Amino acid sequence: MSLFIKKSIQSLLAASAESDKSLKRTLGPTALVALGIGAIIGAGLFVRTAAAAGGNAGPAVTISFIIAAIGCALAGLCYAEFASMIPIAGSAYTYSYATMGEFIAWIIGWDLVLEYALGAATVAIGWSQYLNDLLHTFFGIGIPYEWSHSPFQSADGVHGIVNLPAILIIFLLTMLLIRGTAESAAVNNVIVFVKVAIVLLIIGFGWQFINPALHTPYMIPENAGTIKLSTGVLHDYAATGNHGWFGVLRGASIVFFAFIGFDAVSTAAQEAKNPQKDMPLGILISLVICTALYILFSHVLTGIASYKEFLTQGSEASVSYAIRHHMPGFEWLAKLVTVAILAGFSSVILVMLMGQTRVFYTMSTDGLVPPVFSKLHPVHRTPYKSQWLFFIFVSIFAGFVPDSIVGDMVSIGTLFAFVLVCLGIFILRRTDPDINRPFKTPLYQIVCPLGALVCLGMIASEGWENWARLIVWLIIGFVIYFGYGIKHSKVRLGLDKTPLDPPNPKYVD
Repeated sequence: MSLFIKKSIQSLLAASAESDKSLKRTLGPTALVALGIGAIIGAGLFVRTAAAAGGNAGPAVTISFIIAAIGCALAGLCYAEFASMIPIAGSAYTYSYATMGEFIAWIIGWDLVLEYALGAATVAIGWSQYLNDLLHTFFGIGIPYEWSHSPFQSADGVHGIVNLPAILIIFLLTMLLIRGTAESAAVNNVIVFVKVAIVLLIIGFGWQFINPALHTPYMIPENAGTIKLSTGVLHDYAATGNHGWFGVLRGASIVFFAFIGFDAVSTAAQEAKNPQKDMPLGILISLVICTALYILFSHVLTGIASYKEFLTQGSEASVSYAIRHHMPGFEWLAKLVTVAILAGFSSVILVMLMGQTRVFYTMSTDGLVPPVFSKLHPVHRTPYKSQWLFFIFVSIFAGFVPDSIVGDMVSIGTLFAFVLVCLGIFILRRTDPDINRPFKTPLYQIVCPLGALVCLGMIASEGWENWARLIVWLIIGFVIYFGYGIKHSKVRLGLDKTPLDPPNPKYVD
């Protein structure tokens, strides 16, 4: 049987019906928008912005955000159409299964582990650094370097052993997610309100401290020289991708991480009260709000501190550093920012962990991964065993791998998923034009190919190391698929049929 066997739209829609054995529908439109904002605003804004500005784009990181936003907006329109048409947990995995077949769906499902699970790990690492910043600021103490960094990191002759704070926050949020989706969403709503308020305060108060000279030249010039990082490594701005337009494009692939999250809304489709109407709103509104905040925030940040400082001084806690050293009289805001960032990072980790388990929940119900991933808690109706398994997996990366490596893997994995979602809508418009679409991607003939091309352009700017990691990751996925998934696929075994589906001749006596 073909590797590209498809799951019928009818069986997908039948699976979306709520029952005692399915995920519980508790989320309304406000909760979905908050879920999107909660996943988007986090490490990408408070950590990756400074990294992209300092190493590649300079003040023109605002342009990097615009490029990344265009790619996300185009993909977001496609996600919105899919989410309204196929309101199933599983995100791009489910959409690919219906449009491009099982093998592509498996690649996407496996690829989404890079986005959600490793995304949670990346943010947990940032959370750990800001926790140390908070302890220093308020109590004059800190967690020893070796217990808050990976074994691959060192400073002043001290080597990291394990990042314990990162593992701690993953554990606490795993416990909350097992308790229930409604409870998790309520906590997320409060955190979203706080961190959006803090971002607005930084933009509002920081605007008066902008030094126009720091925005000239707007892009990093080729002759910007070299600087020595805290790790002792030299950063050469003359290298391709570290200056000019190539630097801006490379910056876009870095800050793209800041937009990861709007698509996580689609993983909650099976827990939305009215998914056909509310899912597109949750995806697109959260994306628009965050894009506006990002552009303003990055403009202020690069206007109050030199981009080179973000590599030599600020490190992960660069926002607090910039406020303390370049906004006199606003030390209180730096302290408030640290607290808000910790809360904000927590909401990102929460949504990422939830998204990952929902993707594997759907893959498990399809037979492509073991049944343990779709085992629901008898009281809370959450995939609690899957949640614990991913706690272990995410903790390994958060505790033992540097955030720079994990973050780049997240970006390339997500971009790859976006490309296939854009292509999926284009294919489905041609192969099944009459299906009910509560939301339609406008000008799909242009939006879909353009979205795929923009995302491919950002992928192309990634270094060969990231391509190598992606290839190795996919090879591991192929081994699992051909060793387990293809043998237990319910579509192949004819076990996913509904009365609306035509019979599979292969399984008719």
